[in-house]
Order: sequence, then structure tokens, then C-alpha cells
Amino acid sequence: MHKTIQLRVTPDLAADPARLRLHVAREEAIDARTITALVVRRRSVDARQRTVYVNLGLDLYVNEAPPQPDFSDLRYGDVSSRPRVVVVGAGPGGLFAALRLIELGLRPVVLERGKDVHERRKDIARISREHRVDPESNYSFGEGGAGAFSDGKLYTRSKKRGNVERVLRVFCRHGASPDILVDAHPHIGTDRLPRIIEAMRRTIVEAGGEVHFSTRVDALLRTADGSRAVGVVTAAGQTFRGPVILATGHSARDVYRYLHAEGIPLEQKGIAVGVRLEHPSNVIDCIQYHSRTGRGKYLPAAEYSYTAQIDGRGVYSFCMCPGGFVVPAASGPQQLVVNGMSPSNRGSAWSNAGMVVETHPEDLDAELAPFMKEAFADPEFADAHADYADRTNPLRLMYFQEALERQTWIQGQRRQSAPAQRMTDFVNGRLSYDLPRSSYSPGLVSSPLHFWMPQFVATRLRAGFKLFGQRSRGFLSGEATVIAAETRTSSPVRIVRDAETLAHPAVGGLFPCGEGAGYAGGIVSAAVDGERCAEAAARWLESLAPAER
Repeated sequence: MHKTIQLRVTPDLAADPARLRLHVAREEAIDARTITALVVRRRSVDARQRTVYVNLGLDLYVNEAPPQPDFSDLRYGDVSSRPRVVVVGAGPGGLFAALRLIELGLRPVVLERGKDVHERRKDIARISREHRVDPESNYSFGEGGAGAFSDGKLYTRSKKRGNVERVLRVFCRHGASPDILVDAHPHIGTDRLPRIIEAMRRTIVEAGGEVHFSTRVDALLRTADGSRAVGVVTAAGQTFRGPVILATGHSARDVYRYLHAEGIPLEQKGIAVGVRLEHPSNVIDCIQYHSRTGRGKYLPAAEYSYTAQIDGRGVYSFCMCPGGFVVPAASGPQQLVVNGMSPSNRGSAWSNAGMVVETHPEDLDAELAPFMKEAFADPEFADAHADYADRTNPLRLMYFQEALERQTWIQGQRRQSAPAQRMTDFVNGRLSYDLPRSSYSPGLVSSPLHFWMPQFVATRLRAGFKLFGQRSRGFLSGEATVIAAETRTSSPVRIVRDAETLAHPAVGGLFPCGEGAGYAGGIVSAAVDGERCAEAAARWLESLAPAER
């Protein structure tokens, strides 16, 4: 017999298979000895009330064996002699596009400007140790993209865009725990994700695809009239031919500059900027689990989500990392950017989240104008002023990101030491004379963020923190640290594409993809978009005459 049941149990019961089996037997009025398996299909923590419960969706098997996990439907045959599709970028959008192309019988050629995931670790370590950022290999660039070393969360709200469960199954096919198919907020962790990414690369190569590292794409190859992309040219002068899936991520600003200079239509897109807020993880556990002792033995590190409207703009938490670390995420010189990550066990002494303010293009000529005027007084930044002055320029919000990241770097003593302030001091407009211990390994510098950050951002954050502190006693705390600056929440640019064909309307055969193109926000949604772009590229090739493929 097979039956699906729903349970609401205490955390200790959910964590003990033997007790859970007896509980199910009593609930179902059956002999516990006849239960051959309890397979968890859904699991979530319900901490809305004083008593915390775990919601379980279980498949109950009585006197029969459960089926074993099976991902054999994901088939990657030999495509070594098939038509080629160029995939620019080996983040989640690019990798999932490549795997889907193989399923569709096409040969992916993946070009990644950064290094493989193993070599990339060394360059990331140098950021903390030597305060040196390699502009081609860092937290944003390299195999696996920004997600590989900055968390591995697989939760998405974008379920209308494609088959999320299929994406999770592809991860499992390449070594992820089947738990990601179960948990309400699935998470792989930065310690495990690199091995899974390497397994995806092996699948691509073994099927006859290609993966090239340290291969930055600098230009598109187009037909004489410019109406069609037929390949790319790399920084080393190599050419790779085929339709192009452009999945370069939201930090590839040179790509935006190139496309704009070539007259390829782009659009301005709103972003969100702010800070990383770091608490001791036990503080968040106590708040979220309504307990003075924290999460105890059976509960995971607690998550939170806050949102508010402050003076017409959203203020909200973003990319919450329970039991995690704050990391340096700059992708070039004279930048200071922070992000968050968690290992699979979410076991660090800190929890952090981005706390950001919604920012629209029209804000640049209103409340953000004083900040930008001061930014252009900096000789190192002044050359962007003429472009920025053109209000139709699609790169204006990118210039704002760059200005804020440069100012943060200056405030951080022109190193990767992040300017920071105690949360209560930030709210009350006081300099912090000392700072709490932090997970941010390059180190913190006490700085009056409330004074030098754009007031458009700082005043809304301060009001938001007060409101969140009223909602959750203990959240507004002197033990918490505000760390600048969180600027890479999403792309500041949207690369235009047709809603049906997913191709750029002015350049056939060019498929803007994922987060960098402005059509995704996170690992799973980028992966879903990568698969969609692969399918669109396959349809494009099918529409061409055989001699043109």
C-alpha cells in the first residue's frame, strides 16, 4: 500500500525516524512493523506561533518497497558532430543552457572568462588575504557564476517562468542531495556546490560539448548588415561560430558597455542597493523561534524576511544567509561590494542578509542627484559624466552602482576592509567606536555610513530598521553590524529580447539570458531561463536552411 499523508509535528519528533514511524502507525491505525518506508516529500518549519512545528508531507509505504530516486529521464547523448551553439558564461544560466542543448541534440561551446571552480578558490582567497581582486576570477566571474561561492540557495518565487522541479532534478542528477526536492527553502551550500558544478562540466564535455576557461568574449560576430549574430570573438582573437546565448551575469559591465557602443538596444532597469546586516545567529534564532535558548538541538538556523514601504520605496531583506558569512564580492579594482553565503550545515556563529532599498531610474535625477554630483567630482570617475548626463542612456543605474562601490572602497581605506557601523549607531546617527566580531574575513573599518551613503538609501534603511525592530523585539540591536555596500542584487540593465522567441529583436540568433540580461534573479530562475534560451536557440536553428546552420 502507498499513501500520501500530511503531518504537523514537533521538531524533536520530526528528527527521530523511529518515533515518527510509531506516530504515523498510531495516526493511521496500522501496525508499525508493516511500515516499510516513510519518504519525506515536503518539509517546512512553521514558527508563526510560540510553539514551533515542522510540517511534513510523507509517502507512507506499507508492505511494499518505495521506488528508488531515478533521474534516468535526463539523458545526455553524444552531440560531438551536431550543430554548435555558443554559450557565453558558465554560471547557472549558461550551464543549464548547455545541458539542455545536449538533451536537444545540439553541441554547446561554453566560453567562461574566469577560471574553473577549483582554481577560482585561490583567487577568492587572495581577496581576503591580500586585498587583491582579479578582475577575471572572483566571486562573480568563473565557473558556477556568482552563486558558486556566495551561497547556493535554490529557493525562487519565479515558478511561472518554467519547470523549477526539473532544475532541482538536474542538480540531483549531478550529485546534490535529494533533500532539495523536499525542503521548502532548498539550499546546497558553498561547500558542496563546486563539486556539483564540476560534475555538470564533465557531463557537457563527455557528451561532446566544449568548455573553455579564461576565455573572455569581447565582441559579437554579425552578418554584414548587423541583423544576425553568427558567433563571437574572444579577447585573444579566437572566433567561435554559432547562435549565441549570452549568459554573462549581472557584473559583466564591459558587456553592457560593448552592447551599448554597438547600438544594440538596452533598457534601464530598477535595482536595489543597501548594506549587509549581520547578527549573531543565536539572536536571530531566539527571535524567530520565540525562545530564550535559541534553536535548540532539532531546528535549523533561523531565517527571516522583512519588507516595508518607506517614503514610496520598498525596503526589504534580500538573500538571507542563516549561519553564514559576509564575503567580499567586488569584480574589479577600486570597488568594494559585500554579499552573503552559507555552508551546507549553516553552522557559523553569524547570520546575515542584504538590507536594500528599491531604486528606480527616475531617482537618479531626484534624491540621488546630490550623491552623483559629488561622485563626478572624483577625477577617477569624471569620464563617465558625459554619458550619465544623457537621461536616455541605459547604463545610468550602472554608473550609480559604480559610484557607490568606489565611495565604499574609499571609506574602506582603499582596500577590501569594509566600512561598518553598529546597527543602533547607524539608526541613531552616531559613529561606532568599536565593532562586534564579524564573519567578514578581510576586516571591518568603523565608518559613519549614515553620513556618507546616499541619503536616499540611508534614511530609508534607518526608518526600515526601526520598523523591523518594532515588529521583532531584539532585531534592532547593538550586537548587529551594518556592513557596506550591497549593490549587486540584480542587473541595472535589461538586454532587450522578444517575449516569444527570446531572441534580441534587432540581432537574430542572439539570446540574452539569465540574471545578467535582466530576466532572472538567483540560481534557479537563471537556470530555468537558461533552459528556455536553449530551447529558443534550437528553434532558431531549425528555422534556418541547412547550409546556414
